[in-house]
Amino acid sequence: MVKMKRLMAGVFALTMCVGMAACGSSEGSDTEASSANAIELNEDQQAVVDEAANKLPELTLENNTIKWMAHYDINPGDGNVTPPGLQMFKDTYDGKIEFVQTTWDNRYTDLAKLVMANDSPDFFPASDMDGFPKGAIKAMFEPVDEFVDLNSDLWADVKATSESFVFNGGHYVIPIKSAPNFVCVYNTKTIEDHGYDDPAELYYNDEWTWSKFTEMCLDFVDADNDLYALDGYWYGQALNDTCGVPLIGMKDGLLVNNMADPAVSKVQELMYNLQKNEVVFDRSSNNWSTRGDGTTGEGLGSYQTLFIPVGLWGIENSPEAVKPFGDVEAGEIMFCPMPRMDDSDKYYVSARVEGYHIVKNAPNPMGVVAYMNCLKVCDTEASEITEQQLRDDYKWNDDMIKMRDEIYQLVNTNPVYDFEHGVSNEMESMMQTVNQYTMMTGGGAGTWTACVEENKTAVDYLIKEANESIGAAAE
Repeated sequence: MVKMKRLMAGVFALTMCVGMAACGSSEGSDTEASSANAIELNEDQQAVVDEAANKLPELTLENNTIKWMAHYDINPGDGNVTPPGLQMFKDTYDGKIEFVQTTWDNRYTDLAKLVMANDSPDFFPASDMDGFPKGAIKAMFEPVDEFVDLNSDLWADVKATSESFVFNGGHYVIPIKSAPNFVCVYNTKTIEDHGYDDPAELYYNDEWTWSKFTEMCLDFVDADNDLYALDGYWYGQALNDTCGVPLIGMKDGLLVNNMADPAVSKVQELMYNLQKNEVVFDRSSNNWSTRGDGTTGEGLGSYQTLFIPVGLWGIENSPEAVKPFGDVEAGEIMFCPMPRMDDSDKYYVSARVEGYHIVKNAPNPMGVVAYMNCLKVCDTEASEITEQQLRDDYKWNDDMIKMRDEIYQLVNTNPVYDFEHGVSNEMESMMQTVNQYTMMTGGGAGTWTACVEENKTAVDYLIKEANESIGAAAE
């Protein structure tokens, strides 16, 4: 499951993170070298950034270097596009981002060591959805309210998003926007070859339902010919969240276990009934790995897999990098939201926040604010640059661009935030079992009723511990 986390936390969106460094040590890297071969903005794009910079709030920096700690670099790497927000930060403030590299497994250990040694980096990713609330409980992050006016016009459209990350009265994430954790990616040639209705068209006709999804999955699966309807690591959470209720939510500043919620029970039983027909590629037969060489996109490009729930980051890359999904220039790669429940009038989207934590005792928090302002202004004033980069550099077509816009609207209307990764290591380990219980491959799937009986008490205990820590910190 470590591979799953490393993949998931890579490149999420062009406006935020454009280039994932290999997991390595916690030593810093050369920012200039990492950006040397990036694709620069063209003259027209630069003009848009320059115009948008007029919308920036007034801010003077004494220090123009900010220290970013993560297992991936947000300075663009070789062959990646330069995001407009980063370009604006460089142009306006002569801004520089110093990369403090860590690994996925050691991120929080390394962060804690630096904070305790009074050598804190400035900011840390919130997009992985595993920093809150534990980072606030353990005093690894600062509330952002002292530095960012979340009630200002610039941040007004994400004020509601920020309210999902409140601890002891403080906001612990600077949100750029909500973003989809997962979309349903498919290969259009596979859809056509099997005579299926296009899922994107079904969605636009409001016919992309669980029933239709199930029908297609059951028809496609053919183990004798190595055809499986689903593959990847994330179908469990992606499908659960279509009911609109996360397994671990937050209400009034406290964590909530939703395993016994009727909506969760209903969708999990649908998942169990689907997997009784062994629609998922059997990882147990492949050393618990997905199909292929471990690169996400398993089986789509070879027309052996029907759907892969994965973040948009999986296909926001060069044509060469997305070949496991199919030939993007031939129009083979397409995606849509996960299906809606048949008795629902909403397409719920498993959500994460495109945003950042300010680290405890950050040496340059206002430098982070300047960069955040650039990201936010570009998200609203220079979005056409991202669209052009998707078209020109990543060879996306009109249908892909239109669907991406649609899903971003959906996730900012019907987001489902799950905090199971942000409580503790024990909770995360427990929820790995829970998330795959009804769709375990190799004949190991069980009913949701059995899952609740086996795991709810233990999850309740971990929730109680975390909530007591929240309460103690508030006193």
